[in-house]
This record gives sequence, C-alpha cells and structure tokens, in this order.
Amino acid sequence: MVAYRNLGRSGLKITEITYGNWLTHGSQVENDTATACVRAALDAGITSFDTADVYANTVAESVLGEALKGERRQSLEIFTKVFWPTGPNGANDSGLSRKHIMESIDGSLQRLQTDYVDLYQAHRYDHATPLEETIQAFADVVRQGKALYVGVSEWTADQIRAGQELATQLGFRLVSSQPQYSMLWRVIEEEVVPTSAELGLSQIVWSPVAQGVLTGKYKPGQPAPEGSRGTDEKGGAQMIGRFLEQEETLRRVQDLRPVADELGLSMAQLAVAWVLQNENVAAAIIGASRPEQVAENVKASGVTIPVELMTRIDEVLGDSVVTDPRETEKNSPRR
Repeated sequence: MVAYRNLGRSGLKITEITYGNWLTHGSQVENDTATACVRAALDAGITSFDTADVYANTVAESVLGEALKGERRQSLEIFTKVFWPTGPNGANDSGLSRKHIMESIDGSLQRLQTDYVDLYQAHRYDHATPLEETIQAFADVVRQGKALYVGVSEWTADQIRAGQELATQLGFRLVSSQPQYSMLWRVIEEEVVPTSAELGLSQIVWSPVAQGVLTGKYKPGQPAPEGSRGTDEKGGAQMIGRFLEQEETLRRVQDLRPVADELGLSMAQLAVAWVLQNENVAAAIIGASRPEQVAENVKASGVTIPVELMTRIDEVLGDSVVTDPRETEKNSPRR
C-alpha cells in the first residue's frame, strides 16, 4: 500500500503517490476509463487526488467528482486549484482576484460534489492582483470551511515568503507548493525547496516522469510512439516538446536503464522514486490513461535509492538537467 507523508508543517497526511487528472480526464481518455483509473488508484491505496478547475475547462473536476461519488469523504484528500481562465474567458474569469477566487471555489465544490476541498491552491502567481487581496480571499475561504488548507503552484521562493508572511498575519499558513520536478527538471532545488522547508511547506510535485520522457519510450532519432503524449495534439505534444527536441537528453535517459534494472524497477518507477528521495517532497502526482499504469507507478512508494545510485543518475544525466531557478518565474504569466 502507498505510504503517507505529512503535508508541510501541518497535521494533514497525504499519500506520497497522489493521483492527478491533468491532460487526461475530460480530454485524452473517455469518462469510463477515467473512472477505472480512479478506482485503480483507490484499490492501490491512494487517497489523495489532485485536479484543477482549468483542466479540460472544468470537465476534469466533474469527472473526478463523479468517480469518487460514494466514497467516504473523510477518507479522501481532494486538491484543486484556481487561476487560469474558465468559462468564456471574460475579464474576471481568471487570476487571483477576490471575485475569481470566491466564485471559483463554489464552482469547484459543485463539480467535485463535496462541501469542502482539503487543499486549495493558487495555480500561479497573479501579478495583476495585490497579494494582500489574494491572501485575504484564501483566508476567507478557509474560515468559511470551503477549504481546509491552502497551497501554491509554481511560485518563486520570494513569492512564497511574501505569501506566507501575509497568511500568518491573517491566522492561517500556506502548507504546500506544487512545482514541476523530475530528474531532468530540478529548478526548485536551489531556492524553492530550502525556502519551503524553512517556512513549513512541502512540495507536491507534478510531472515526476517528465511527461513520459523518463519512461524511456521516446528514443533518439525515432518518432514518438503512436498514441503517446508526444503525438497528442490536445496539449500533450506541446508540453513534452522541449524534451523531445533534445536528442542528447533522450540518449542519456536510455542510459538510466541499468540503474532501474539494478533496483528491480521500471524506468517510470525509478523516476517517481527519485523525486520521493527529496525530504521536502510530500507527494509525487501521477496520471494515467489506463488503470494498469496506476498499479505500476504505486510500486515506487517506499523505495529507497542508495546514495551511490543517486550519484550515478546525476553522472548519467549530466548537463541535460535543467537547474536554473529563474525558470519558475517564467511560468508566472503577466496578464
């Protein structure tokens, strides 16, 4: 079964393998398959589920809510996010204004068929709204009982520090950060992780398998496999394009196979286990387009990678790893 970890300095425990439905539910897979994947996650011991209102323009939340219907609510940890445009993309249909946050939480709760979410996250930093307004709105959402905890996603270390200071003044605390993090994408290690550890936040990381690149199925000099994310025109191909354009990176990933073999893991399991070696990581988010993918990925839970193999991974990947902390700021759109 999947192990639990505390989220930040809070008392909330979440499964270190968390199921997420970005780019799948309401988009890449049919609803019955999505439901089967959620059931497979529950059967494997996953109780934490991550989504966002923007995924498939709110449809992903609805699919998840329907798939979880009938489950004991107290036994689940449900996360969602707010920032990106939803609806017809009107002037107030995005961002972290008080108006958008207060309206968005109600929409998310309705779609998820629940009275509250365990974690409500700012999906990006909003440069167009005063931070004081944003944090006050989150404080009110917590006081209304619509969210139990608050987190952020793709915020810089300075933004996290400023947000935590305001949250503390208003009687609550930010408990989590949700960044991209993998063997190939380590931009949070220099600034975000130490700041989060200092301020009591954990990382809930997305794309631990680098959108599938770290599975090894994308071979240098060969076209992306049919039906893979690399051929998905609904958004997957765009997200993974950065890695697929780098032949040397794809070659180095193939050289990780002996490490995975030595640990008795698949390449995907190795990638997930690797991010969980970071003490500031509370959970790795996995997605799936087939139930059997869930069953395979949860085998990364509880794995300890010896120090010598962690070192060998660094040596194999070399300068293919992206480490520049300024990459996080690039993910913060200026509307």
